[in-house]
Amino acid sequence: MINDYEATEPMTTDAVPVTGAAGYAGTSNANLSNDDVIDTLNNLIETCRDGQDGFKDAAEAVQDSQLKTLFYEYSQQRSQFAAVLMELVREIGGDPTHSGSTAGALHRGWIELKSAITGGSDEAILNECERGEDSAKENYRAALERNLPSNISDVIRQQSQAVQAAHNRVRELRNSESRAAS
Repeated sequence: MINDYEATEPMTTDAVPVTGAAGYAGTSNANLSNDDVIDTLNNLIETCRDGQDGFKDAAEAVQDSQLKTLFYEYSQQRSQFAAVLMELVREIGGDPTHSGSTAGALHRGWIELKSAITGGSDEAILNECERGEDSAKENYRAALERNLPSNISDVIRQQSQAVQAAHNRVRELRNSESRAAS
């Protein structure tokens, strides 16, 4: 199989970095180096792993069976997203990261889930899931601002839309839970 990136985009190492959103180095109408593409994908893999772990922890902590099911589904979705991104990294000759990072989890907002779980309320857990999804949305947005090969951008765009949908669903559930508690 011919990778679109390899077939149509020369791999360069001389892209001129420009500081972009969320501290990412972007480029102004220049191709990203292969290493920059790999770094971007690895950041999203970490984001997905952190979400996978966060949703799994949330599923194990909530009392509501529908929330448990939904959180397990989102955890599985993030696992699948990470697998797709890892394959893209391999296709362009990189070494994919295999787990989320502690520093990354803190940055992405999922670390506070642990304290919400000990607090016990489904509303508190939903709040922390939304916070984690806010960070995931930002990481995907930043990746989409980069000048990535079209086949990679397409995958990231599709995943970003699913992350946005999950965020919206979690927010709706949190709002419903908040109204029910009032």
